[in-house]
Amino acid sequence: MSEQRTRPTVYAVWLIIASIVGLTAAFALTVEKFMLLENPQDALACDISPFIQCSKNLESWQGEVFGFPNPIMGLMGWMAPLILGVAILAGARFPRWFWAAFGAGVTFAFGLVCWLIWQSLYDLFVLCPWCMITWAVTIPTFFATMLHLTRNGTFTSNEMVRARADKLMVWVPLASILAYAVIIMLAQLQGLDFLGEMARIIF
Repeated sequence: MSEQRTRPTVYAVWLIIASIVGLTAAFALTVEKFMLLENPQDALACDISPFIQCSKNLESWQGEVFGFPNPIMGLMGWMAPLILGVAILAGARFPRWFWAAFGAGVTFAFGLVCWLIWQSLYDLFVLCPWCMITWAVTIPTFFATMLHLTRNGTFTSNEMVRARADKLMVWVPLASILAYAVIIMLAQLQGLDFLGEMARIIF
């Protein structure tokens, strides 16, 4: 069986929402990159403080890890889950190899995000606002996708495992919140007062 018995509507809606948010962040970062190239001496709109800014990330080698600005990957990569989410809502069904390929892409994105988080915290010592938005949607997308690929038969044909994965889907938001909490804790331990900076900006 290559697909879940019922249409995964909630998962599809999440893919669409995450893609729109991810595309928005990638587009904003791309625009900021252009502005930085045109006026390297000027501060960017996302340069909120020494701890929270885009400039340092965009100018670093980590910001062009594959030889071109990372936001371009976001502009291209988020189109896949957007199209997939719309296709699922339209009733489309996909073979096992397709889901496996999609899962591989999401896993790559998650791995890259984890690496970029590490680089931001332990090498660059800054947090990029638009990058954090990308992290915020990539993490739950990875969790939800891995569970979905388990419940729809891509990873296993064991009915008990598939049923358990289906029940675990409701815990994706909590797992994501815990992941965010770990990132914030690591930032605080590194001396990046994320919570303090956010409170100062808001209030």
